Amino acid sequence: MSEGRLQRQYWQFYWPLSLTGLAMLAARQCQNGALARYPDAVRELATLAFASSTFMLFNAVLIFVPQMANVLARSRRARAVSLRFTLLMCATLTALLALVAGTASGKAILKGVFGIEGDVLADVLSYLRYILPLIFINGLRLYYTGLLVQVKRTGYVAVLNVLYLGSVIGALVFGFTVGWSAVKTLALAQVSAAALHLVLVFALQKCFHRLPARLEHEDLTYREVFAFFWPIATTSIMFALSRPILYSFVSRTPDSDTAVAALRVAFDFAMIFHYPINEFRNLFVTFGRENLPQLRRFMLRVLIAVTVLMVAVVASPVSTWIFRDLLAVKGQVLEMAIRAMRVLCVVPLIVAVRNYFHGLSLIARRTGCMAVAGICRNFAIYFLAGWGYLGGWLGPVEAVTILIVGFITETLVVFLLRAPHTSEA
Repeated sequence: MSEGRLQRQYWQFYWPLSLTGLAMLAARQCQNGALARYPDAVRELATLAFASSTFMLFNAVLIFVPQMANVLARSRRARAVSLRFTLLMCATLTALLALVAGTASGKAILKGVFGIEGDVLADVLSYLRYILPLIFINGLRLYYTGLLVQVKRTGYVAVLNVLYLGSVIGALVFGFTVGWSAVKTLALAQVSAAALHLVLVFALQKCFHRLPARLEHEDLTYREVFAFFWPIATTSIMFALSRPILYSFVSRTPDSDTAVAALRVAFDFAMIFHYPINEFRNLFVTFGRENLPQLRRFMLRVLIAVTVLMVAVVASPVSTWIFRDLLAVKGQVLEMAIRAMRVLCVVPLIVAVRNYFHGLSLIARRTGCMAVAGICRNFAIYFLAGWGYLGGWLGPVEAVTILIVGFITETLVVFLLRAPHTSEA
């Protein structure tokens, strides 16, 4: 196949997934915008930052479920084993989150980690109890999405996620209009939209159900699934821990609610540019077994486009308009968020290099290096954040700089321990 046809094939597969990420992240922006319209916006944004970062610690285990389904679920038995494994994970994670949200020990852990108490702590616990069903819903959504990606129906994946965004917006408007609390409104929006998405993705997967022409993993065992999955789950957990580690130190600094709220806004907005780069992993799992030089060229073009767009938005009045006028972020939170975003413009480049080596490891089914690299990233973040707190220089800009150093550390480690592509071995 000519390079031009390959590039078009990559683009036809990739752009719907990129749009999918934008729809999911736009939903987060809508959540931030809704919270910013409540009377005590700074407190509500900080509360959601603590609650969502706690939830993501559990939900992050599921982030690589689509790649697991795509790589392993390539025969009838492999699909059954993969689905049961996903359900077992969801049950375990739900039980663990319930312990945090519903026991005195869980309350004490959150109080100790984030240094919060009173109404803020009560709201964090209420939010976690409301969204307990999301673990099961998200696990199944991601599993069936992986099967749609496997049969290259990425256009439908994008459409479903645009519908998800619309559902989130509708639920947010409803909750705000009827006067529900911020916690109840956010929880309703997430759970109801995710449940609708699950119903639709399950129905579509049934319509396009097709096993690969060349069946693989026909004798797949749970041990093999676990051996493949635990390192990438560890990678996801380490990513989810990055924000709580930073928040746990920033929350102890003067005027911490403002700083945490600014970080929440900046991180969520930066993810709009981060997420398309993360989709390189799906691209790699599907096409990375051959034509690697052409795939690298495609990834480089996308990286340049995303980075230029991010710099253009952040360096222009567009970012101020989005934060101030669209999301209703004001005052010091606005100033701190924009300063933090300027530093975050280097993230797409670092993440693209990391994800390239992640892709090599996924298709080689040698994922242990990803886990080790993720752990090293968080050690770096913890050490630097602790140093900044003790030294009295830890603010939002310093926090995002520390996050970037963590990503660089992870990239170096995964490069050193990488799994070579079969054509390079």
